[in-house]
Amino acid sequence: MALQIGDKAPEILGTDQNGNPVKLSDFKGEKLILYFYPKDNTSGCTAEACSLRDGYKELKDAGYEVVGVSKDSAKSHQNFISKQHLPFSLIADTDTQLQQLFGVWAEKKLYGKTYMGTLRTTFIINGEGVIERIIGPKEVKTKDHANQILNK
Repeated sequence: MALQIGDKAPEILGTDQNGNPVKLSDFKGEKLILYFYPKDNTSGCTAEACSLRDGYKELKDAGYEVVGVSKDSAKSHQNFISKQHLPFSLIADTDTQLQQLFGVWAEKKLYGKTYMGTLRTTFIINGEGVIERIIGPKEVKTKDHANQILNK
C-alpha cells in the first residue's frame, strides 16, 4: 500500500551519494521535498533537478529542504550532483525499497514494452514528518518544479 497524504513518512529514508544515512528526523521542523525521479543525467530528470537547484534559495527561504531519490548508484549521484552543481542530497535507492514503500516503483510501458520503473512523483512532508502534498507523475512540471511547489 503506497503512502498517502496524512500518512507519517518512514524514519529511515536511505543512504545518500556519500554513503551517509538520511533520516526523516534530520529534517525535523523543516518541510521536506522528497522527489522521486527515474534516472540521473536524462533530459527530464536533469530539467527537474536544475529547476530545484535554481529555486533552491527560495525553497530554503520558505522552509523547505530538498532530497532526490532514484535507483541510480551513489557514484552516479555524485557525478550528477557535480555536473549539475546540485546543492542537495540524492538517495541511492538501488534496491527500490523506498520507492516501493512510497508506491512510485511501478510497471511502465515504453514502445510497447512493459518494465518496472520509477514514477516521477514529489512528496511534500511537513516538519512533523507527515505527508501533506503529493505531486503525481502526470502533474510534475520538470522545467518549473520549484515554482510549482512554491506556488501551490
